[in-house]
Amino acid sequence: MKPHIIIKTNAFLTNVDDQSPYWVDFINDKSQLLESLHPEIDSVLEGHGFRFWVTNEYDPAGDDWSPEEKAAGLDRIYRIILQKDYDLPPRLLANINILPSVEDARKAEVVETHFPDYQVATSASIPNTAQDLIYLPFAKLQTRGNPDVKIAVLDTGVNLDHPELEGKIIKRGNFVNLEGLDTSAFIGNVTDLKAPPEDEVGHGTHVSGIIAAKGLKMDEGVCPDCRIMAVRVLASMRNGNRLVGAGIVDNINTGIKWAVDNGADIINMSLGIKHTAGGLPHEDVIKYALSKNVTIVAASGNDGTPERYFPGALPGVIAVGAVDNGGLVTSFTSYGANIFVVAPGLNIYSSYANDTYAYASGTSQASPFVCGAIGLLKSYARELGRNLSNDDIRLILKNCSDKIDNRLRNEKAGYGLLNLADSFKFLKYILN
Repeated sequence: MKPHIIIKTNAFLTNVDDQSPYWVDFINDKSQLLESLHPEIDSVLEGHGFRFWVTNEYDPAGDDWSPEEKAAGLDRIYRIILQKDYDLPPRLLANINILPSVEDARKAEVVETHFPDYQVATSASIPNTAQDLIYLPFAKLQTRGNPDVKIAVLDTGVNLDHPELEGKIIKRGNFVNLEGLDTSAFIGNVTDLKAPPEDEVGHGTHVSGIIAAKGLKMDEGVCPDCRIMAVRVLASMRNGNRLVGAGIVDNINTGIKWAVDNGADIINMSLGIKHTAGGLPHEDVIKYALSKNVTIVAASGNDGTPERYFPGALPGVIAVGAVDNGGLVTSFTSYGANIFVVAPGLNIYSSYANDTYAYASGTSQASPFVCGAIGLLKSYARELGRNLSNDDIRLILKNCSDKIDNRLRNEKAGYGLLNLADSFKFLKYILN
């Protein structure tokens, strides 16, 4: 891939050409070319003999940047696309970062996120106690979800024709573009942004089934009457004998903003990446999403260590750990993020790729249980003509989850195990 450099300019900067195209549009249509960003930045790049195109990292939701977009700094983030496959000198980014005009600069990098091991099965041979563990049957007596509540699943895509998800998917987006990279180890489409967000490996389909499955050959989803937005931000590749998710962090960011601007009420991110350099991954766009009252739910990670994975480790994100069928925190739950709650994540049976079903264990499975639960809470409030804020959601989960010891918050379990019976009782109290 011709190197992409992500540059966030300083808020006080002037003399920036604001007519640059959105990078996704530019990839498909190069009729609008801009080859200058700011004299200081141009000088560094041109000093290395680089020719480049300037694009916007994000697309404004309206005709112009909104106050929320500006507050998050999204209007000041550019994607510099080099016109040839140049080798970037080691000091290039450091030289850009010291410019008075630049707040942050980094190279767009491919990152990996590990998938759980999946066991494909034709029937649920292991009793699934997950729904009883969180008192889901009680919650469904209150509501089964509302079609107006939209849940964006940012993942490997979705098996779009899976019988369990028929009629559930209302919007589709694909933000995987690895053109120019060595993609020999990848599975499926990795270059066509216009292609449907089809899930070749099953991770996103498994997550989506937990949230909203019909219940034909598996337990019904947590909020079956809510609707799914299928947003493909990860490709799948082989790493030894394992499959891992891989994508460009900044393309994931684009998927987050697209979901927000297309009406997502909740975003599930059963993925996590480590922080290596520069600003925290997803920080600006998550700030934007929260400002629009979109709830972000993310897996805490699966290495059982205090390693911090993002976006789960960002302020305002509801990071989720996993428990076993007895309600005990699993050994694989990572706890570097400030885990907010825990939910079932062991031997979860759900929809899978190619119209099949599979078992899997991980915080990837726990996250959609919490995401679906929030979908139910938002649905109930909306049916009464009310909207729950992110602060409302956090207040409910914080006070109504089952504590695992006598502390208000436990490092590995957050505020405790999701309890939908108590959550709905408290919700009714605060809505009165």
